[in-house]
Amino acid sequence: MDRATVEVIFRALNESGVRYLIVGGLAVVAGWYVRLTADIDLVLAMDTPNLERATASFEKLGYLPRHPVPIQQFADAEVRESWIRDKRLIVFTLWNPAHPLSEVDLFVRCPFDSFDRAWKDAVSVEVAPGVLATVASIDDIIQDPFLVERAKVK
Repeated sequence: MDRATVEVIFRALNESGVRYLIVGGLAVVAGWYVRLTADIDLVLAMDTPNLERATASFEKLGYLPRHPVPIQQFADAEVRESWIRDKRLIVFTLWNPAHPLSEVDLFVRCPFDSFDRAWKDAVSVEVAPGVLATVASIDDIIQDPFLVERAKVK
């Protein structure tokens, strides 16, 4: 994942008013340690308007789901629950044909006890000049074994 791609993604999400938390490898790079990361792991506020803004932002940037479904289905809570129940889906992966190495993984369910509480504990980090991104706190990341694995935090 290159810096220009990170900048474009977070600028678009910020301009659309999307509430998100970076978790996984990019959270570690942005906030605490230097390590290689190939994707962006995001937890979104799961209210429908926020998810609609997020999916519209990704669609405008040319991102497509890895799964053969329309990206807009991610905003539907019943559809996400069926993916969790029937497919055991944890993350919904997006990719961009113009930038095939820039995947974005959206968590289909919030891994925190409360997104709003995690949002309050998050930190803003400048990921590119003039572009801030919201990173989940290390304390929140280490509470979930799957997030620890994604972030490779030991």
